[in-house]
Amino acid sequence: MRYVAIGDSFTEGVGDELPDGAVLGWADRVAAGLAATHRGDVRYANLAVRGRLLAPIVTEQLEAALSLTPAPTLITLNGGGNDMLRSGGDVASLVDLTERAVRRCADTGVRLVLISGADPSDRLPFGRRIHRRAAALTAGIAALAAAHGLEFVDVFHDIEIRRPQYWSADRLHLNGAGHQRVAELVLAALGEGPAAQAASSGSAAARGLLAEARYYREHVLPWIGRRLRGRSSGDNRAAKHPAWIPVPAVDHTPG
Repeated sequence: MRYVAIGDSFTEGVGDELPDGAVLGWADRVAAGLAATHRGDVRYANLAVRGRLLAPIVTEQLEAALSLTPAPTLITLNGGGNDMLRSGGDVASLVDLTERAVRRCADTGVRLVLISGADPSDRLPFGRRIHRRAAALTAGIAALAAAHGLEFVDVFHDIEIRRPQYWSADRLHLNGAGHQRVAELVLAALGEGPAAQAASSGSAAARGLLAEARYYREHVLPWIGRRLRGRSSGDNRAAKHPAWIPVPAVDHTPG
C-alpha cells in the first residue's frame, strides 16, 4: 500500500495542530489506520499545501504524486474549497478539472478516491452563498465519481461533523476531533475500518459580541488582507511529506 494525499489545507491537516506546531490531519490518520490493518506495510506521502486552488492540485500535485518511485497505489483528492471562497469560481470548470485528474489516474492504473470537504457555512460570514456553491460542487464531484465508478467520500453532507465541537477557532478548518471523524469516514469507505463514531459531547464556543469581535480581528480581517494583497496562506510553503515515509503499524495518533 503506497498512499498519497493531494489537496489544500483540509488535506494538509490545518486545525489539527500538534504541540510542536506541526499539523496532523485526517490524511495522516488514514495512513496510520491503513498501517494498522496492513501490518505496517504502508508508505505515505502528503503533497497538500494550504491555500492551494484546484488547478495546481490536479496538475502540479498530481503529477508529483504520480512521479514518486515506486508509483502510488492509492491517491485521495480533495480541492476546490479555496476556489469557492473567491469571486468568479465556476463550478463546471472545477468539475472539469477534477475529471482531468480522474482520467490521468485511470490512464496510470492508480486507484483514486474523491473526497468532499466538510461544510463550514453555518459559522462563516456569507455562509449561505458559500454553502450553495460548495453544494453544487459536491453534487458535480459525486456525479463524476459515479460515472467513473470511483469511491466518493461525501464529508460535505455528514450531519455529525457540522456540530461546533468538530471545528477550530477560525470556523473554517476542522479541529482534531473533526479530522479524526473524516479519517474514520474515509477508512470506512475504503473498507479498512468500521463506521465513524460520534465525538463525545462538548460545549459550543461562546458567540457573544466580544467573541465575535475577536473572531473577526484574528481570522476574518487577516484573510481579507491576504486577498487584497494577492497572497495565500500557503505562499512559500512546501508539502509536509513530499516523498515516501514509512508508517508504523501501531496507531499512535490522538483521537
